[in-house]
Amino acid sequence: MRIYLLSISGDNASGISSSLMRLLASHCARVLDIGQAVIHDSLSLGVLVALEDDSNLQALKTACSEQFEPRGLRVRFKLVEAPDYQQWVAQHGQQKHVLTLLARELDPQAIAQVTALMAQQGLDIYHITRLTGRIPLEQINEGAQACVEFLVRGKVSDETGFRDQLMGLASTLDVDLAWQKDNLYRRNRRLVVFDMDSTLIKQEVIDELAVEAGVGDEVKQVTAAAMRGEIDFDESLRRRVALLEGLPVSALDRVGERLELNNGAERLMKKLNQIGLRTAILSGGFTWFGDRLRQRLKMDHMHANSLEIIDGKLTGRVTGTIVNGEEKARLLEAIAQEEGLCLDHVIAVGDGANDLPMLAKAGLGIAFHAKPVVRESASHSLSQLGLDAILYLMGYSDADY
Repeated sequence: MRIYLLSISGDNASGISSSLMRLLASHCARVLDIGQAVIHDSLSLGVLVALEDDSNLQALKTACSEQFEPRGLRVRFKLVEAPDYQQWVAQHGQQKHVLTLLARELDPQAIAQVTALMAQQGLDIYHITRLTGRIPLEQINEGAQACVEFLVRGKVSDETGFRDQLMGLASTLDVDLAWQKDNLYRRNRRLVVFDMDSTLIKQEVIDELAVEAGVGDEVKQVTAAAMRGEIDFDESLRRRVALLEGLPVSALDRVGERLELNNGAERLMKKLNQIGLRTAILSGGFTWFGDRLRQRLKMDHMHANSLEIIDGKLTGRVTGTIVNGEEKARLLEAIAQEEGLCLDHVIAVGDGANDLPMLAKAGLGIAFHAKPVVRESASHSLSQLGLDAILYLMGYSDADY
């Protein structure tokens, strides 16, 4: 028995695969593997076949030439030596990873440097797919957004060092690079939890309330320090809320009306609801706004801090357990347990230092347009595109919806 790689390339047309399979069947060929790609109507079809003797090979070559060459297709047969075939079989058990490149446009220089880094690690790229939609001619120069997924075989000797190299390259090239194991959980996430302020929405709500109360500068300074991890979150929250004492409830309504969703939030939520994922808000902000956002986006769970209100005014205090970083992580675990999920099924998304515990707890933790300290600590970071880019990290393409 001999093994051959049969390749057909040229302009794509209907019926090529079925014609080839009929020829293989009539010449007693066994199909060991098959793959096909079409890029802009250009076909590349490969079939790994086993033949019992050379007489079958010559007859098959002649039949393929007569069938496909008049149609402008190129047909090639390449002998696969036994050691090469055995090595190919052995690769089936190798660890597989996915590297996702996200940017405003597909820059060949960026792709060159990313693939060169993988080559230096001895990694084998066996499939490349564009996940973003096709670009209309009039939009080619606009550079809306682009995402390419590389499926990779092989083992990295120093995983931490490789991730650091990827982060450095991403910063240099002004792109996002995500490195994940290609396992059964990647496209089988079941729960996505989000921070609210500066993640689902563009604003920090407490800063907006402070403007209404005339203490904007004081509160912003404390907020910024807290998000950088310089001040204990619980203490910073109490200090900021205390400055809001006497603020009427009508001010909360005014702030709620001017809050804006972050780019891609609605598109992401529509898709997550469509495919049946559960969603949650875990916020160091306030339930007054979280409840409304949960209803607007049709989300399943919401936990945040409760502002004490007496006689239509804020007292300057919060009630109940403060939703800080540790509480977010605990709530994430509790919701997963309630939904009957393991933590590998969970995605967590946030931007501040108080999000790090839940990002670390989730199977996929994503720092979204985050502060430097968060980007450096989180396993994954999105800085170039909107929230809907999370779908690409899950393996979905624009064609899926």
